[in-house]
Amino acid sequence: MSENGDRIAPGKGLLDGLAVTFKTMTRRSTTQQYPDVEPDLPPRSRGVIALLEENCTVCMLCARECPDWCIYIDSHKEEVVVPGAARARQRNVLDKFDIDFSLCMYCGICIEVCPFDALHWTPEFEYAETDVLSLLHDKDRLGDWMRTVPPPPAHDVLGEPSKEEATAARKAAGPGAATAAKTARPAGVRATPPTSDPGSPSAPPASAKEPER
Repeated sequence: MSENGDRIAPGKGLLDGLAVTFKTMTRRSTTQQYPDVEPDLPPRSRGVIALLEENCTVCMLCARECPDWCIYIDSHKEEVVVPGAARARQRNVLDKFDIDFSLCMYCGICIEVCPFDALHWTPEFEYAETDVLSLLHDKDRLGDWMRTVPPPPAHDVLGEPSKEEATAARKAAGPGAATAAKTARPAGVRATPPTSDPGSPSAPPASAKEPER
């Protein structure tokens, strides 16, 4: 019996299943010949994680936000003498940056929270090992993956400029210069005429007002 209460002919389900089977058998196989032929991966594929050591400030945000606790960071402080400064400054120097890919679940939180773009996704996925301990990648091996990071997509020419571009343009224009954001006016919006003071010379005299009817 069907949902509507109609009687179903015996053997209909079997015939429907055989129809699907024969339809699939007539289609051409689309099996990819991996590893002889490299797969065509989408641009936002999540493979291994690469580290740009120059951008890392040892803020520890990635290690704190990692839900698997698979990022291990160690650093030390050193003094930097700045000419003309009253005292020497301190900066963090990265000593160790390891990611254990045997624990990583590729959620991408570490890449999203990094404020200086030190971590990047790469489409490389061929880094399997025979020993699970070899899946612990140090900062040198993570830095080698940077050569496989695809270039970022081009900016939309009609889109809003980034904060960095707006700040650079404002600094280049100098103090007090009108920027494009200040001078731009949406289409179809007319400027409101300034309201004149009754006592100002440009204000129309009271006698020029239209008499009430």
